[in-house]
Amino acid sequence: MELPLGPCDDSRGWDDDSDPESETDPDAQAEAYVARVLSPPKSELATPRPSQLSTPASSPSASEPRAASKVSTVSEPGLLSLPPELLLEICSYLDARLVLHVLSRVCHALRNLVLDHVTWRLRAQRRVRAPYPVVEGACTQGPGAPAQVRLGAGKRYMECSGHSLWSRLHGCRGSVWRLRQLLVVLKHLRTSEWTTRQGWVWSLAAQDHCVCSGSWDSTVKLWDMAADGQQFGEIKANSAVLCLSYLPDILVTGTYDKKVTIYDPRAGPALLKSQRLHSSPVLALLADDQHIISGSEDRTLVVVDRRANRVLQRLQLDSYLLCMSHQDMQLWTGDNEGLLHVFANRNGCFQHVRSFNVGHRSHITGIQYSLGALYTASTDKTLRVHVPTDPPRTICTRRHDNGFTKVCAEGNLVVAASGGLSLEVWRLQA
Repeated sequence: MELPLGPCDDSRGWDDDSDPESETDPDAQAEAYVARVLSPPKSELATPRPSQLSTPASSPSASEPRAASKVSTVSEPGLLSLPPELLLEICSYLDARLVLHVLSRVCHALRNLVLDHVTWRLRAQRRVRAPYPVVEGACTQGPGAPAQVRLGAGKRYMECSGHSLWSRLHGCRGSVWRLRQLLVVLKHLRTSEWTTRQGWVWSLAAQDHCVCSGSWDSTVKLWDMAADGQQFGEIKANSAVLCLSYLPDILVTGTYDKKVTIYDPRAGPALLKSQRLHSSPVLALLADDQHIISGSEDRTLVVVDRRANRVLQRLQLDSYLLCMSHQDMQLWTGDNEGLLHVFANRNGCFQHVRSFNVGHRSHITGIQYSLGALYTASTDKTLRVHVPTDPPRTICTRRHDNGFTKVCAEGNLVVAASGGLSLEVWRLQA
């Protein structure tokens, strides 16, 4: 059965819903959560539903005339006298950086050819020999096309006694998440007064030089990396903070009490609005300039329009989502059955377009998607790197003694958190 698309216009508003919850033991909540949400699947291998799995389609060819039209016709003999199709063929044999940074500066005609996203889409399709990108119409510009990479030998970066790193590791928008910053944050977590599982750090998010951490003790702490990791703010929530999304103007939390809450991190931080969008704990969260997207154990995906201040969609799924990652028009998610699901943003309406089985045998707890690579982490103790084609092609698998929980990739480094109280660091090699 296909995943229902859900309505694209939900008239319900975003009203304040800050009714107090009865006090519960965070330790008991955490134990129940792990046993319920992250318990092994019933079957050994999560078998995808036949109707959900995609069949590779033929690569589109209608885009070639558009790329060809970018080069003006000249009468004098020389490189530019060649048909645009031949120029594209020549470019396909050149290094991407040479094409982008050198060839584009030769003349306006070549610049138009090089900067057209169709050029890079065709280049990627020739290289991967599979439909790319998964969502038709997604931008494919610059040398971000799929590349063959492999992970070097894994290395345990540090151990963090007393705290389980079920952590969401997000790269900073516009900057690199430095390992030094992670070290500073973990140092503070180690030396804090949290001495029981109430201090389990379940989520991390970053924005520029600021990092926030959410915990089972119902707090969010904000750290300033430019000031050697000094804490500059704290939010006291009503329930355990299971997921975070951090933007310059808002900090969004998803909590065990089924709510999505927005704070202004620049003012205190100050509570802006809170809404119970789900009937079960919020497990996954993602925010951008236009939308707030949340997934819950109740097997729903809710899309909120930030500008209109209302719920746009409420999609009922066949499984619950544990992680999300998006770029351009594509939203990639991982669920509790070991499957990947891809949603396309069609004029503000998210539609399910593909589901993939990439070999994980348990929950996909971490995901990071880009036009060049797809990283997935699972409680089946594997971290996988894929080319994000249709279907994804796995090019590397790394194993660990404990289940992976979250993954972050920046530059040529990949950092993964595990249930074994450690961060694992790999270096990507071409």
